[in-house]
Amino acid sequence: MKVAIHQPHYLPWLGYFAKWAAADVFVLLDTVQYEKNGWQNRNRIKTRDGARWLTIPVRSRLGMPIREVPIDDDQPWTRRHLTTIAQAYARAPYLERHHEALRAFYERTWTRLAPATAASAQWLAEALGIRTPARLASDLGITTADPSGRLVDICRALGATTYLAGGDATSYLDVRPFAAAGLTVLQQRYGHPEYRQEHGPFVPFLSALDVLLMHGDDALPILRRGDDWHELTPA
Repeated sequence: MKVAIHQPHYLPWLGYFAKWAAADVFVLLDTVQYEKNGWQNRNRIKTRDGARWLTIPVRSRLGMPIREVPIDDDQPWTRRHLTTIAQAYARAPYLERHHEALRAFYERTWTRLAPATAASAQWLAEALGIRTPARLASDLGITTADPSGRLVDICRALGATTYLAGGDATSYLDVRPFAAAGLTVLQQRYGHPEYRQEHGPFVPFLSALDVLLMHGDDALPILRRGDDWHELTPA
């Protein structure tokens, strides 16, 4: 039973979904603090002028949990984002297939960041063909404050035997409590694949929306080409 845990990100990148697809359960960690200038409220797509940020405007305070962060609804971000996507991918082979779903997402009224970003990630996962179910950490009743301990408790609550960690796990993760709980830790070392894009030379680390709109049903096999996992053990 493999569990992956990650903060909800807006229209996440390929490696995020490779980890999601490799898991048996994917947990959206909506109980941690909001990170300013991170990936929780923004991502990039490719336009004729190069990579461009799509950012959800928020009103946040230092230390505020993601699930409490309000969206700045004075800014017409939904209309801007949908228009930018439609223009950037006007010639993409699979824009027409997904345009109605994108429009439905952007026509909803979003008041808080976490529901909006979780919905964007869940829609994109389904559109890519990922069948791994997602759970919200806030629904699991885990109150552990220690970062590694929190992850261990989430894994134990779900009956996990293996935790799928991110690429930067060695910078924040204490493997010892996982080993004590009988959990194997596999670290993702994602190798970003290249694929056909619009608008000139290949640009990596974009939202997975890019590969979806360009490659449709082949998008998931393309992004899974980067899979690479290595076991972490206590020092």
